[in-house]
Amino acid sequence: MPSRPPRLGITMGDAAGIGPEVIVRALAGRRVPRSAGPTRPARVVLYGSREVFRSAARRAHVGLKIEAIANAHEAARLDDAIGCIDPTRLRRRRAGTGRVDAALARAAMACVSAAVRDALAGELDGVVTAPINKTGLRRAGFPYAGHTEFLAAEADVPHVAMMFVGGGLRVVLATIHEPLERAVKMITTARVRTTIELLHDALERLFGIAAPRIGVCGLNPHAGEGGLLGTQDAKQIAPAVRRVRARGLDVVGPLPADTLFARHRHGEFDAVAAMYHDQGLIPVKLLAFDSAVNVTLGLPLIRTSPAHGTAYDIAPRFAAHPGSMEAAIRLAARLARRRRRRSC
Repeated sequence: MPSRPPRLGITMGDAAGIGPEVIVRALAGRRVPRSAGPTRPARVVLYGSREVFRSAARRAHVGLKIEAIANAHEAARLDDAIGCIDPTRLRRRRAGTGRVDAALARAAMACVSAAVRDALAGELDGVVTAPINKTGLRRAGFPYAGHTEFLAAEADVPHVAMMFVGGGLRVVLATIHEPLERAVKMITTARVRTTIELLHDALERLFGIAAPRIGVCGLNPHAGEGGLLGTQDAKQIAPAVRRVRARGLDVVGPLPADTLFARHRHGEFDAVAAMYHDQGLIPVKLLAFDSAVNVTLGLPLIRTSPAHGTAYDIAPRFAAHPGSMEAAIRLAARLARRRRRRSC
């Protein structure tokens, strides 16, 4: 008897941005799984305001039936509609206004909290989160910088990392949304080692890569050039690489970042560990601006998201590209299936 298809929760994100729009466009297309069946290998559950999703579908001119459900299990009874759980208490809020709204920021995080709670309880096999806005979160009094920090706290895990997939690249970040001056100070042997270990574990367990090969970026130009261009590479990054190699991991570095990404894309490595945000994200977004996906490593659940923000500037026009959301849903379904097979 075949097992049930993976169940994915998709959170609304900040409804003032493009989140609801790219969700409904992605689900109305043919490239993502949304219901059971031979060509739809996952079932989707929306977390957010049904009225916001319906507003987005009308404005995007896509036909979707969205029905209210009380819990994720009820999605199984829907054959031609998508189930929606609404923890937001929003009333008459239109999608895509393009303005910071503290009420919408609170609603966005209520959706994430509900979906994560259901995933940790085993009711979902993965969560896909639409973008949130840090300014809105701050105005709403939210104590976390973003999704990643909140998810780590909710799951009660000590270490997480952001991994980006797209354009033939897999890139993990040792530091995330930090000013560059602070990010440099945060590059310690312990942090780099933990990042590499999280990446290695994810490549094996989630991506099914046996004995993954990992390249580690240097922090400074030319990976420090023997100390002439900085000492962090030799003093902080190299010891981390030596320690994981002593465990038998196939890791090389620190290597000059300006050539490492090309070597990765040409097949020499299965993934790259980058030291700071722009070092890792520029090559990914150059190659996969409309299709890159963010994966959170270190959680006891699958979590993906599009690798873009709320895009307030274009939200009122309702002309957003759904490619990154499509890719995030497809990748979450694939990772959830592999995780379930491993746990059987």
